[in-house]
Amino acid sequence: MKGIKILAAAAIIGGAMLIGSCKKNDATGTMYKVRMTDGPGPYSQVNVDIRSVQVVRTDGSMVTLSTHAGVYNLLRYSNDIDTLIASGNVSAGTVQSVKLTLGSNNTVVKDGTSYPMAINSGDDAGLTLAIHQNVVANTTTELLVDFDANQSVVTDDNGATYHLRPVLRTIGLDVSATGSIMGHITPANTNVVITVSGNGGTFSTSATDDGYFRIRGLTQGTYTVTITPPSPLTAVTVPNIAVTAGETADIGLVAF
Repeated sequence: MKGIKILAAAAIIGGAMLIGSCKKNDATGTMYKVRMTDGPGPYSQVNVDIRSVQVVRTDGSMVTLSTHAGVYNLLRYSNDIDTLIASGNVSAGTVQSVKLTLGSNNTVVKDGTSYPMAINSGDDAGLTLAIHQNVVANTTTELLVDFDANQSVVTDDNGATYHLRPVLRTIGLDVSATGSIMGHITPANTNVVITVSGNGGTFSTSATDDGYFRIRGLTQGTYTVTITPPSPLTAVTVPNIAVTAGETADIGLVAF
């Protein structure tokens, strides 16, 4: 996950927009928010065309969210900066999955040039994320979707064409259940890619203009942080970073 966050506060709507048995204005309804964070790589823009967000309950009913459809530059939303993309209401119960539908207007900008990003034929039908998340009546339930652009943007050997092959994960926003890793780099404007690996997963991010980065939603365990700057600078690896649920591990200042 990169230090970029698109806060897609997506509360679920009911009634006529719901395919299934949920009732409009159900007294047991709960606010459900979907937030999106991003992990881009060495690009000046990573533009993703979000068309709709849907939620599927364990009873098979589907809720189409009231979505702020449009093209989102993921690089605008990093390190705890979020934006609302959809909202609505849903009956209490268990959410089985969240589905993101993408449009065709996806682009990446590198070295001042904009390149279209083609998506796989199946991806335009929707990206389904299994979550199995419980929602409680008369509360607000939130979910963070990590859209790792660093791994999702794929190019050929000569950089002439780009493809969007989304790599996503979901993170519950219960801060007591997961931990974070943060740090700073200097010089602050160094265009680095930060990769965190451990517990069977690999997540990437980059630093803000002031050199700050933070990766959250990590399960408790031990991780390795690798910070890769542009050539001819040499990558720095920080091993054995212990992440504890509910806390943030600070690796401090890394200088190049």
